[in-house]
Amino acid sequence: MRADSLRTWLQFLQDTNRLARIDKSVSPKFELVAVAKHLDGKKAALFTNVAGHQVSVVSGIASTRTMFAEACETTDQELIERFTRAVAHPEPCTLVSNDNAPVKENIIEQDDVDLTTILPIPTHHAEDSGPYITAGMFIVRDPQTRKQNVSIHRLQVSGKNKLGVLLLPRHTYHLFKQAEARQEPLECAIVIGTDPLTLLASQASTPFGVDELEIASALRGSPLPLVRCETVDIDIPANAEIVLEGRILPDVREPEGPFGEFPKYYGPKSDKEVVVIQAVTHRDNPIFHTIIPAGCEHQLLGGIPREASLYQTIRQTVPTVRGVHMTPGGTCRYHAVISIRKQQEGQAKNAILAAFANSFDIKHVVVVDEEVNIFDAEEVEWAIATRFQADRDLVVIHGAQGSKLDPSTADGFGSKMGLDCTVPLNSDPFRYLRIQIPGYQDVNLSDYGL
Repeated sequence: MRADSLRTWLQFLQDTNRLARIDKSVSPKFELVAVAKHLDGKKAALFTNVAGHQVSVVSGIASTRTMFAEACETTDQELIERFTRAVAHPEPCTLVSNDNAPVKENIIEQDDVDLTTILPIPTHHAEDSGPYITAGMFIVRDPQTRKQNVSIHRLQVSGKNKLGVLLLPRHTYHLFKQAEARQEPLECAIVIGTDPLTLLASQASTPFGVDELEIASALRGSPLPLVRCETVDIDIPANAEIVLEGRILPDVREPEGPFGEFPKYYGPKSDKEVVVIQAVTHRDNPIFHTIIPAGCEHQLLGGIPREASLYQTIRQTVPTVRGVHMTPGGTCRYHAVISIRKQQEGQAKNAILAAFANSFDIKHVVVVDEEVNIFDAEEVEWAIATRFQADRDLVVIHGAQGSKLDPSTADGFGSKMGLDCTVPLNSDPFRYLRIQIPGYQDVNLSDYGL
């Protein structure tokens, strides 16, 4: 399969002319990310000559919706349905031996662990507190159920074997707080360099207790090979490039940040949890994956799973929902565009309320009729311009919880707005009839010498 591992996926991108190989020496501080940013949304960037390091770096491995669809071996239109099915029907992984796990080709333990020399970890933005791991899948295990949880957190390099981690109040944080209450560290593994399917699965919105690696198996259509870590009780993808094995320390908080985040502003400095790394395993000639914060890859990784969750939530209230889109301009988190086949007045407003209930991050919602292309910003703006009247179609909610990373809020406390841009059901059909030119779709400009 084209996305069996990061390496098979990069080969596929190379074969389709979507992998840029940069052999010129680049600095991991700003320069590498600056070059990758210029290719963002166009090509993946593979840096083979990072100053001071032997390890290559790749960025932008899936920076378009089409790339994610191709990894899932489906179409752009069917991507959300494909992902939703996988979330609803996870499949078991398979455990393999070290001999069948490329990630075990090199094992570094204890005193030899120095992340600053082993890995070419980039510094991304001018005011970042230092180098950050941005594409590390963070895996922990529930000691009661033995189920694992997978997520991605920003990881500040705070020392040769120490990372500061931002744990939001979700599943990993819940398991850590349980361990901390017992005065115990929480074992973890940080996986760097996997295929787009496994990365995408890690971002699924699921109930507590669902193992995201089993969602990856469902997306693959075959069991994801896993291998047990060397020093912690965690199973990790056997074909990964690099794995850091460690523990989140109880009752320890140290300064972390600032760091440039997905809204294109800095998350502030504050005291955060600390991870101590005790072992590193990696493939021969490993490839370090970095995600450009607020770049296309970052936004889509957050946006596609959110779209799947949002679609499911709205369908429970408005069964005739046709599509949802978390827009890039809204950082794939704050703005949602929803298309419905309206059958009753009020359905658009119900869809707005359902969207707000789905995620506290969602700030502005636009609901349009099904013929409006929700992925075309001009089409959506046209619907707002010609089908919306604020006195009848505006929904405003004050005093709601939002994202703390939105600088316009008061520490996450703010207002939300929904726009009903659907055509009134009792309107004169001619009043909203879209103009068209007969035969336009059949014109081939080459027939006219153009």
